[in-house]
Amino acid sequence: MSEIVLKAWKREPGTKGDLNKLRRESYVPGVYYSKGNEAISIYTVNTSLFPLVYTAETHVVILEIEGEKESQRCVIKDLQFDPVTEKIVHFDLLGLTKGEVVQISVPLVLTGQSIGVKKGGVVQQAVHKVDVECLPRHIPDHLEIDITDLDLKDSIHIKDLEFENMKFMQEDEVVVVSVILPRGSEEDEVEADEEGEEPAEPEVIGKGKEKEE
Repeated sequence: MSEIVLKAWKREPGTKGDLNKLRRESYVPGVYYSKGNEAISIYTVNTSLFPLVYTAETHVVILEIEGEKESQRCVIKDLQFDPVTEKIVHFDLLGLTKGEVVQISVPLVLTGQSIGVKKGGVVQQAVHKVDVECLPRHIPDHLEIDITDLDLKDSIHIKDLEFENMKFMQEDEVVVVSVILPRGSEEDEVEADEEGEEPAEPEVIGKGKEKEE
């Protein structure tokens, strides 16, 4: 797994005004925490987080805090974005401990060309990242899913994923990727008609006729 160095500075836990001042100066406040140790309030230059956030791979962060002799190996555990500007406004880093499992989100990458696509289908990827539990040494850059054998109307669920040394945290029945019929296709329209078709009323025998004596 690739590593990225992140330089940061310690800060005092401040008020909302203090945090907003940091953000206006192009910094992002954050917290580093690890098992058995007190959390450390930190901040970093906002652009320093871009290679960790806007990427299709998972990275181990080598955190270098100004004034600290030793760097810390960690992963991004949480990110907060401004709902309007979508800028990063806060981050949490979780320290890695050798021999102790960690929960982390890992990107999914699809490989191969589905046979269903060759028949006119469309690949629909519902899950782009999965939450896994594994040891630090087993954290992957990403997980590849081969969709070559995925036919029309076929799906791959969480329970179908098989990767060594990790446990998936989502429900087994969650659909990861499927091949669906394109909207507007004849077969799609037939299925839509069948799904929306109302059941026929039962025929009433003798309706409208007088009962015979």
